[in-house]
Amino acid sequence: MADSTIWWVITGVLVALELASGTFYLLMLAIGSAAGAVVAHSSLGPTGQMAIAAVVGGVAVFACYLVRRRRPGDPSPRADRSVNLDVGEIVRVEEWDVNGAAQIRYRGASWTAVYRGSGTPQPGRFRVAELQGNRLVLESA
Repeated sequence: MADSTIWWVITGVLVALELASGTFYLLMLAIGSAAGAVVAHSSLGPTGQMAIAAVVGGVAVFACYLVRRRRPGDPSPRADRSVNLDVGEIVRVEEWDVNGAAQIRYRGASWTAVYRGSGTPQPGRFRVAELQGNRLVLESA
């Protein structure tokens, strides 16, 4: 079997494993093995093929790592409006206790609300920022 065929089989296996795992890192390694296959078509020896595949795959993995690290993380499902329809709703707080918590009525039930922010909150209107268990985390509206 030709060297390029082996590289293309390795590329296919890496792509299949990436589809099963859902990470981009195996896809970057597949790009490196595809580079090894292209180099094998140019009749470079096995050592050169492995070196090119390792360098291209390594650079691709490092670039993917840098891009993912710079991108802000996805919001917590507790604070995502598409997951929890309470996020973004406006509630009224009549009184805060000394611990920065309040008991409010929301959707016909009694909820414990905590304030996300600095300082002591004043009674008024607040926006639901997140749900933590059975507590509403509020921010200024």
